[in-house]
Amino acid sequence: FFSTVTGMRLFIVVLCATLSGAFYLPGVAPREYLDSENVTVKVNSIKSTETAIPYDYYSIMVCRPDASAKKIKAEAENMGEILWGDSIKASRYYMQMNKDISCAKVCTTKPKSENVEKKTGISKGLKKLKRRIDDEYRGHLILDNLPVSEVYIWEGSEKGLYYRRGYPLGSPGNKSSPTLVNNHLQFTVKIHKPEGLPGWRIVGFEVVPYSVQSSKIDSDCIPDQDFDAEKYGPQTLVISPPEKATKFLSWSYSLHWVEDKDVAWSSRWDHYLKSSDASSSNIHWFAIVNSLMIVLCLSAMVAMILLRALHKDFNRYNNPDNEDEAQEETGWKVIHGDVFREPKYPGLLACYVGTGSQMLGMALVTLMFACMGFLSPARRGGLMTAMLVLYALMGCLGGFVAAILAKMFHEQSWGTILLTGVWLPGKVFCIFFCLNLMLWAKQASNAVPFIMLCGLIALWFFVSIPLVFFGAAVGYKRDTIAPPQSVSQIPRFIPEQKWHMRPAVMVLSAGAVPFGAAFIELYFILSSLWLNKFYYVFGFFAIVFAILIVTCAEISIVLVYFQLCYEDYRWMWRSFFYSGASGLYLFVYSIQYLASTLNMTSPASITLYLCYMAVLSYGLFVLTGTIGFLSSLVFVRYIYAALKVD
Repeated sequence: FFSTVTGMRLFIVVLCATLSGAFYLPGVAPREYLDSENVTVKVNSIKSTETAIPYDYYSIMVCRPDASAKKIKAEAENMGEILWGDSIKASRYYMQMNKDISCAKVCTTKPKSENVEKKTGISKGLKKLKRRIDDEYRGHLILDNLPVSEVYIWEGSEKGLYYRRGYPLGSPGNKSSPTLVNNHLQFTVKIHKPEGLPGWRIVGFEVVPYSVQSSKIDSDCIPDQDFDAEKYGPQTLVISPPEKATKFLSWSYSLHWVEDKDVAWSSRWDHYLKSSDASSSNIHWFAIVNSLMIVLCLSAMVAMILLRALHKDFNRYNNPDNEDEAQEETGWKVIHGDVFREPKYPGLLACYVGTGSQMLGMALVTLMFACMGFLSPARRGGLMTAMLVLYALMGCLGGFVAAILAKMFHEQSWGTILLTGVWLPGKVFCIFFCLNLMLWAKQASNAVPFIMLCGLIALWFFVSIPLVFFGAAVGYKRDTIAPPQSVSQIPRFIPEQKWHMRPAVMVLSAGAVPFGAAFIELYFILSSLWLNKFYYVFGFFAIVFAILIVTCAEISIVLVYFQLCYEDYRWMWRSFFYSGASGLYLFVYSIQYLASTLNMTSPASITLYLCYMAVLSYGLFVLTGTIGFLSSLVFVRYIYAALKVD
């Protein structure tokens, strides 16, 4: 038995590895650089896991490409990049292929005399830079679509190199030590020589930040002369008292090119991706395998119980010679005249299920493209853009499902369809707009500009909603789904339910099952969202998503069956809430994740985090609730269609 289990575990591990690795295709086409050819370095937003609010790179006192320009124009950005907070712009770093630079001074920045606080006389530029350093913001550069990273030696169970994106702007100060500015960057660019092609391909972009006295940079940073950044004292950042504040900051960099024969262009992202969670890679793999095994065992047990119980019920109810059943009818047969009675607020239920179907279609198609490699981390903003566009295009599916259910509930109206198109997006947009006002006030780089906001509204009103009505028009032309049993005119009395059959107890108990099947993977998803890490194991996510769908369907079917056995025919909304309660558990888990993993302290950051997680939890509630309702609907129709009623 144990050898069989071990063999199954090994098989599943190999399967997961194949799904998560084989489908990954790095983002863009390779480019070869000839010797001495210019290589463009770009800057991205500065980000911090302490605040989760990104800012423009040039919002702090650093060297600008054009010192006289008030605003540096960003490159063309897609919708996902803007929502994610990426703001890619030109930089002052100058590189030529295969030409080392011992030291090159970029510029010297000085606090503007007119940009000071009136009461204290403190420079606003120095104060902002100090605040960003104290909040542990990291600078981000891009070279040939590769993000710059610090490299560490990982001493955990899997020894190797650990890549962390970006570099710290400095070292935060405290009462005993001053704040330090990392004003010298030591770059190492790894290159690979492709066979049969001229030039070189860039396969790595690494940085080591140093804090060097600005006066030493001015005097000793000379091209073609050795410059050892470690032998100089650090550059402190003093903002008060004003007469002792830092007068100027000099910025410099050095560059070293290294040929790497082991890393080809096609695998240059592997170091970044493997470093996403170097400390818990074993947990990530084997916890998913164990969860899969548990869910498969539970699925087998549930299937056996339901098949045996239903088979026994059918034999008892449909046997004309069963005198005991003829004398007293109990169980789910006795409510055959009420089980298909319309629920309360049928239009709202049709709206929810239609919206959930729209989200399910979007998730499945997005996951398919992600597993094929089209939405890899190399394509910045691609995943977010794809989700938004696909959600709009799946409006036809949402409208179709909503129309089918509305017709079944005898609630055929275009108002129900309009509600399907605006119910969830309207709520999300209101929350998003309020948060965007806060981000505008803070001048964050992920504050969506007015033009892009208009684009999102246009995508919603001129693509999504018309497609919802188109799908509904098709759905309304379909024949009405007739119930397999006729509905009685007078509702049957529902017996008093035991405590464990009460809605609150059953819903809270049911929601824990689908959440428990997927919560381990949620840790890695939240880490990619809030800890600035890559998420790339879409094969794993596909398996977890399949587990989630199966679990939601099973738990709703089982509890609906128990509910019907206790002669409670109000199953429609309950089936939605049974599996949908996993969204509540996600929100509770996000609060625990905030308290245990994140170090957010500012009210704005915490508000931003809780609001976004509330939106995600609500989306999971609608998605999983839809799965539970549709599977329960198929199950209930099946068992009552097979029931013989006199």
